[in-house]
Amino acid sequence: MHRLNGTNEGPCSGLRSWVRLLRLWVVLAFGAAAVAGAPAQAGGLKVSTFTLKNGLQVVVIPDHRAPVVTHMIWYRVGSADEPAGKSGLAHFLEHLMFKATKTRKSGEFSKIVARNGGRDNAFTSTDYTAYFQRIAKDRLELVMKMEADRMTNLVLSADEIAPERAVVQEERSSRVENYPSARLNEKLRAVFFMAHPYGKPVIGWPGEFKTLTLKEIRDFYERFYTPNNAIVVIAGDISEKEVRPLAEKYYGAVRVVSQTGPRLRPLEPEPDVARRLLMRDKRVTSPSMRRLYLTPSYGKAEPGEAEALDLLAQILGGDTTSRLYKRLVVERKISSGSAAWYSGGGLDLGHFGVYGTALPTSDVAAVEAEIDKVLAELVADGVTKKELEGAQRTMVAEAIYARDSQSRLARIFGSSLTTGETVRDVLEWPDRIKAVTVEQVNAVARKYLRIERSATGVLLGPEKQGAPAPKAEPAPKGEKT
Repeated sequence: MHRLNGTNEGPCSGLRSWVRLLRLWVVLAFGAAAVAGAPAQAGGLKVSTFTLKNGLQVVVIPDHRAPVVTHMIWYRVGSADEPAGKSGLAHFLEHLMFKATKTRKSGEFSKIVARNGGRDNAFTSTDYTAYFQRIAKDRLELVMKMEADRMTNLVLSADEIAPERAVVQEERSSRVENYPSARLNEKLRAVFFMAHPYGKPVIGWPGEFKTLTLKEIRDFYERFYTPNNAIVVIAGDISEKEVRPLAEKYYGAVRVVSQTGPRLRPLEPEPDVARRLLMRDKRVTSPSMRRLYLTPSYGKAEPGEAEALDLLAQILGGDTTSRLYKRLVVERKISSGSAAWYSGGGLDLGHFGVYGTALPTSDVAAVEAEIDKVLAELVADGVTKKELEGAQRTMVAEAIYARDSQSRLARIFGSSLTTGETVRDVLEWPDRIKAVTVEQVNAVARKYLRIERSATGVLLGPEKQGAPAPKAEPAPKGEKT
């Protein structure tokens, strides 16, 4: 079965992009007045949340357009919570969660879901692990029963580990080793985060996940897979009145087996030197570069900063009207594509990224130099009110087109709640976006787009292309050194 694993990083906005859009859609559809235990209502729709006695939180998002539901369970544990030297543990356990329990044989979970007309999957990220099923409303009780079962009754055996380890290795080969850009991104994150565990790959370093033992996996499961460390999100043709008795019957019966405590990770030192990485691969035909700047996340940023960074990314490289696209692709004609994005969904840290791909008639050094000029101009002169208003309109317009996915709606609540935000934070996000000023966008650009806060990765083809060697990187005009 296909398993999603990863942090959704890349040259596009990725996870935060649809998170951003779905937050707008949530408010358009449901209003912005939800607090714990009290539904937000607009036009007869409501979002509810309640907590069971064992600490498990439940969020219910009605969507009555079709008699189907998306059921998700989110655990507040990801690759950043793994012990040192045990990378890939959270992701490996995600795979093993589809094996036997005390009541079901290995592999039966997904087969049962499929026989009942549904589909299921799972994914691991830096800060959470999630499992989901999309199924007919009258089968919701079945999947809740099975999820509650494997929360506490998973049977881990040595016989299951070796073959599943091979599956993970194949997944790594197909998703990372076979793609030069994925390999560069993995290495870039490793030098970008010098101390924080966000620098290790979710799927794990090969030399580490290959040595994970049965005891280490079992200990990890028993520590983190407990109801007080989980959030259930259900979106679809359902109401809180219907969900609550089922949640109490199945999840409420699961006893607390661990107090996970605060999520303490190593602190990332304040960056004071630019880092640079060059990688060559014979499969590369279009050289590219990407750069990451360290920023706070939504949960840790000063008021308004994260929203301003989101808008800055839209203005700088969000679409074909952005500064980077117009300069590199339209005017200079040296790039086949460019982008900027803000990844602010982490529990501890975020980053701002820029990206550019060279045309065959140009070289990546010219692309990088032009990106530096665009950044320097923006930092020195700031964005305009017209640009800001256009970015806000664009984000609202895009949100309208994102209304049709209840699974995405469930994901935005789950990812936000597992990384320190609340239902109210999700629902009030568009109001905060609308309140951002030109001065706030300019302030975050000057504060965070400083070269000493960055790591740059350059991806080239074979040496015969005559690509430039790594160079010392001066601060673009207008940036502090």
